Amino acid sequence: MQIWQAPKPWQVGLVLIVGVIGISTASIFVRLAFAAVPEVSSVGFSLVLSAARLTISAILLLPAWHHLHSSLPSRTSVYYALVAGICLALHFATWITSLAFTSIAAASTLVSSTPIWVALLSWLWLREKLSLITLIGIGLALVGGIVIALGNSGVDAVASNRLLGNFLALLGAWMYSLYLLLGRKAQQEGLGLGSYIAIAYTTGALILLPLPGIFGASYTGYPLIVYVYILLIAIFSQMIGHTSLNWGMRWLSPTFVTLAALFEPVGSSFLAYFLLDELPGRLTLLGAASLLVGVACAIVGARQK
Repeated sequence: MQIWQAPKPWQVGLVLIVGVIGISTASIFVRLAFAAVPEVSSVGFSLVLSAARLTISAILLLPAWHHLHSSLPSRTSVYYALVAGICLALHFATWITSLAFTSIAAASTLVSSTPIWVALLSWLWLREKLSLITLIGIGLALVGGIVIALGNSGVDAVASNRLLGNFLALLGAWMYSLYLLLGRKAQQEGLGLGSYIAIAYTTGALILLPLPGIFGASYTGYPLIVYVYILLIAIFSQMIGHTSLNWGMRWLSPTFVTLAALFEPVGSSFLAYFLLDELPGRLTLLGAASLLVGVACAIVGARQK
């Protein structure tokens, strides 16, 4: 039997950095794809990107279906996974669409507020108590979210409908929070993590695939570079980025990895500035700082509990 040796600290750190960079690039690739087809409907094309990203990820997870067939999960756990897939589809659809209407800094920060909503939903749905530091974090995050929503984005040419874009990003955070909680329930009912992800991703892809046609969009006829961006989103941002963070949890505390993931909006904002010349306004930066500090408090509070 082969014994795996623990990686060196610098190796774990390097993988974690790659993971953060990976998830930070998603919004950049989406914005670049938008720029490649400026004449196409924002909503319809956003759904094309969402469906393609989730479909490619679902295809890469096909081997997990063999384990699902052999493990015979309970019907309740499968129901949770199916509903989670619907929430995941709505998450991608709303967040990617938000990037057509608001700044990358605002969209990436608002969608990173997921731990706040997970804490609130756990309190409302699962009757879990909230610690004092979590409550403080929720308050800071809510103040930050309000400042982002009302403040000037600083990129008027990109933020064509700032309030709509910010709301869609927030809705994306809500949907992802439900996805995580439903995943927890599914696994508590006996469904393995790999099987849960396979069902959820496949369900989400099937939900999204027909939607672009309803909004007059097509999967064909775009410049080659658009399909390159789609592959980069699915492989680099999704599979490499998120897989690196999940791998990091094996060697580091979940709290540390989750806090490291909060550098996504920071990384996205820096990349947007250097690659797209997109500089967020002062209020957006102030609100983002308050929101991220609040999310960090909520994460630490949840782990302490």
